[in-house]
Amino acid sequence: MANLITLSRFPLLFLYVAFLYHGGFGLRVASAVFIIFIILLDSIDGIVARARGETSLLGSALDIAADRTLEIILWVVFAHLRLISVLVPLIVITRGTTVDAIRAVGMSNGLPPFEQVKSSVSRFLVASKFMRSTYGFLKAFAFAALTVDLALHTPGAPYAAFHQPVHLLAQVVTWLAVAWCLLRGIPVLVEGYTFLKNPPPAKVR
Repeated sequence: MANLITLSRFPLLFLYVAFLYHGGFGLRVASAVFIIFIILLDSIDGIVARARGETSLLGSALDIAADRTLEIILWVVFAHLRLISVLVPLIVITRGTTVDAIRAVGMSNGLPPFEQVKSSVSRFLVASKFMRSTYGFLKAFAFAALTVDLALHTPGAPYAAFHQPVHLLAQVVTWLAVAWCLLRGIPVLVEGYTFLKNPPPAKVR
């Protein structure tokens, strides 16, 4: 059940992107709520997994894949729509690919992603509920604000007076999300360097 919830985020994501490109003012405003719902499913699948005893290495991998797909696609889409700088997806993609490459080595040795950092500071930045929840909140806020910003760009859209404040808010929250993304990725890269230099012995099957 938990994995099905995780996988459901993929078609919902593409539906949301279709609304961004082809929706009118009203549908785009409604899509701001829709993307928050899609992101909340990330928390719901974790709750279901723990309640039903379905936590697994596969579930962790699917969850990270869904998160990574969502954020990369949306940062690229919003850059394509010229609502944010192209630097945003470039930073996020670089961080994501490097972190995932290191995590893949750990997972091949049976280590779940969030158990691959060892120091207390790194574990707080990467795996703590506070950092993960804050990052999720910042992404949801940024995507919702950018969606409303796009809606206000729709030809004939009302509330023109709100356009500039909403655009500014969306930019601020976007860069806060990018900063949080880097804060949570750097410890994986730092500790991963040591891990790759001295990997644990391969498990005998």
